[in-house]
Amino acid sequence: MDGTMGLRGLLCMYVVPLLALQAMPAQGSPTGRPKGSEKRQAVNTAVDGVIIRNLKVNCKVTSRFAHCVITSQVVNNADEAKEVAFDVEIPKTAFISDFAITADGQAFVGDIKDKVTAWKQYRKAAISGENAGLVRASGRTMEQFTINLIVGPRSKATFRLTYEEVLKRKLTQYDLVIKVKPKQLVDHFEIDVDIFEPQGISKLDAQASFLPKQLATQIIKKSFSGKKGHVLFRPTVGQQQSCPTCSTSLLNGDFRVTYDVNRDKPCDLLVTNNHFAHFFAPQNLTNLNKNLVFVIDISTSMQGQKVQQTKEALLKILGDMRPGDYFDLVLFGSGVQSWKGSLVPASAANLQAARDFVQRFTLEGSTNLNGGLLQGIEILNKAQGSLPEVSNHASILIMLTDGEPTEGVTDRSQILKNVRNAIRGKFPLYNLGFGQNVDFNFLEVMSMENNGRAQRIYEDHDATQQLQGFYDQVATPLLVDVELQYPQDAVSALTQHRHKQYYEGSEIVVAGRVADHKLSSFKADVQAHGEGQEFKTTCLVDEEEMKKLLQERGHMLENHIERLWAYLTIQELLAKRMKLEGEEKANLTAKALQMSLAYQFVTPLTSMTIRGMEDEDGLKPIIDKPPEDSQPLEMLGHRKTFVLSASQPSPTRPSSNVMQLPSQVTGGFSVNGQLIGNNARSPGQHEGTYFGRLGIANPATGFQLEVTPQNIMLNPRSGGPVFSWRDQALLRQDEVVVTINRKKSLVVSVEDRGTFEVVLHRVWKGSHQDFLGFYVLDSHQMSRRTHGLLGQFFHPFDYKVSDLHPGSDPTKTDATMVVKNHRLTVTRGSQKDYSKDPRHGAEVTCWFVHNNGAGLIDGIHTDYIVPDIF
Repeated sequence: MDGTMGLRGLLCMYVVPLLALQAMPAQGSPTGRPKGSEKRQAVNTAVDGVIIRNLKVNCKVTSRFAHCVITSQVVNNADEAKEVAFDVEIPKTAFISDFAITADGQAFVGDIKDKVTAWKQYRKAAISGENAGLVRASGRTMEQFTINLIVGPRSKATFRLTYEEVLKRKLTQYDLVIKVKPKQLVDHFEIDVDIFEPQGISKLDAQASFLPKQLATQIIKKSFSGKKGHVLFRPTVGQQQSCPTCSTSLLNGDFRVTYDVNRDKPCDLLVTNNHFAHFFAPQNLTNLNKNLVFVIDISTSMQGQKVQQTKEALLKILGDMRPGDYFDLVLFGSGVQSWKGSLVPASAANLQAARDFVQRFTLEGSTNLNGGLLQGIEILNKAQGSLPEVSNHASILIMLTDGEPTEGVTDRSQILKNVRNAIRGKFPLYNLGFGQNVDFNFLEVMSMENNGRAQRIYEDHDATQQLQGFYDQVATPLLVDVELQYPQDAVSALTQHRHKQYYEGSEIVVAGRVADHKLSSFKADVQAHGEGQEFKTTCLVDEEEMKKLLQERGHMLENHIERLWAYLTIQELLAKRMKLEGEEKANLTAKALQMSLAYQFVTPLTSMTIRGMEDEDGLKPIIDKPPEDSQPLEMLGHRKTFVLSASQPSPTRPSSNVMQLPSQVTGGFSVNGQLIGNNARSPGQHEGTYFGRLGIANPATGFQLEVTPQNIMLNPRSGGPVFSWRDQALLRQDEVVVTINRKKSLVVSVEDRGTFEVVLHRVWKGSHQDFLGFYVLDSHQMSRRTHGLLGQFFHPFDYKVSDLHPGSDPTKTDATMVVKNHRLTVTRGSQKDYSKDPRHGAEVTCWFVHNNGAGLIDGIHTDYIVPDIF
């Protein structure tokens, strides 16, 4: 077995220098910056003379699929160049699908590609977090898209952003929310919403949170008839003014369009262009009684307003219970306690006793989440087996927590397994994460694995209403074990078509592909269990009606049905990959990426770059979709402003010849790690070692960064700032950018030389201590003189493995490795690789080198011991 190898594993011993990164100037630039990237003079950022001539939001909704375009034209009337910002907010659930800027008669268009390719081409812009068009979390349901641009004197620029989403029915209506915040009076402001629903529109409303009711009635035009609905909001400049003599705008808030469709039939089936969309929301069904168990976190972190709001919500929910319902309450802190320990009917006496229990309970200790969940599950399981009167009820488990498991079983993978094995698909689990300190991904995976979903409850004055609002969505189950079936030889690529429960006011949507020769015979059969009877219905395609619909809506209907299928499929693939590992996860990721590119959606797997744009460092902007739980970055240092150019040169990179010249060394970086041991190992077990402290330094500039599992300290020996792992921040000092990703990792980007990541690894109680992982994201521009225990392996080297044979351990294979003119005995084994999945890691196979790496590393292992991390 021949090959070329670079080492990613760690050889662990005491305090060791991980790498010594040599500073190398770029070719043609004595300062180390690529030629031509010198800083331009800052442009005056005064807003005088810059106006928004028009701002228009045009949304077309076809069968729940919303296609929205925001267009803004900005004019610089000044005699000098000005900086302008295109700053809008879009729903978190939406995918950006297009972005373009038109200026000086030229169009600059966004280009969507896979994230890996984009980062390889423009890595410095992406890693530093200063990319224009940066999309960041903004509030609970929105994301902020901002790009700053230099506009020439007496010139104008037009921005156009397109995003798409599928509207979800909640509490009997669909909501389309448009964030309005132009920050100045606009000559021509317009929101135009056009709705086409084949089932016919049953109600339509539009409200503006920022307008007095009387004024809103005057200037919001809304109408609907049959399949079509229309909303138009076009305020004059005078109507935008916050007062008759003010130059400020009162347009600042949510513009919300709500509507619903006719429900004459239990379902509606649309088929066009070899794709179908099936909408299922039957009416006039009898409510199912429910078995409901609340599992509530009462650890001390819930103190103050959180526990008060939780109690208020529980009291309100108890007041909404129906006489036929059964319920119980489980509380978990350090221990677990239940109110009754079994389901009881929602009688007046029981409800009053439960209210008394809620008002009296107090907080205690840690977070035994596993114990609380298993207790709640046991109560529901026991009732279904021993109480015949509740066997046909809809069972629901709702858990609320504000933190991470710290008592009892704390290993997340074990908790997931325990909950899966206990529920066994019998009822849904809904997880509510209260505040920002929860591991929301963990709660999401757990809910998805058990036919439910997770929702974040924000710490705010209305948390009680948020809890109540969630309960209202699941308070009235109508059907259980819902399955939507289609002819097997006619369909492919189905979205989720089995649902544990269907609730009043909601809707089940299924989409897929239909074979050419099966269009005429296509149908959908629905089976479920209702109150006291089986529910069955068949949905057929009305071909004559479909012809009429296509005549009315044409290509837009065909396009929107297909894109609705693509949107739902990508969303489901992204959700499923959260709970997978290894090859299964890779396959799902590849499929989601392929569809994201095919349909040109900016998803967590893709990025958008903009051709013809560059900042003062010659870098292009990268537009990414932030993760669900991301927070706005705290930007320290100047923001990026972009200019337009007719032709954009590729970023200059230092040549390998330059990097080999030691005479051009101007300074160097070092990374040292202090080791900690596994205090909880079993007798005879190998003592594992882990990084408990890292020091990253550049003596030439005085930069120092100390990282521990508790804190991140910038320049600790000169009293610099201290950050915790709960912070989200971006720090810049000289040529180094440090990005702290809250509770996850930090990324250190050294200009023109390399990028590394430190990952925080939390461990379960009773095991070893929390520790740090060190990973290199980009080393291709590092000098050949880079050394250290890991640094020596950043450049490939040749090796040969032969003579595979059973080793002293018969379950493992030994072999002979020839490397660096040494013949070594190596053993085949596996190791956890946490570089891509810092929480669970992935098993990778590798060759283990014995005797502290003797013969593989340069020198001996004790050569790498240093007295201090700096």
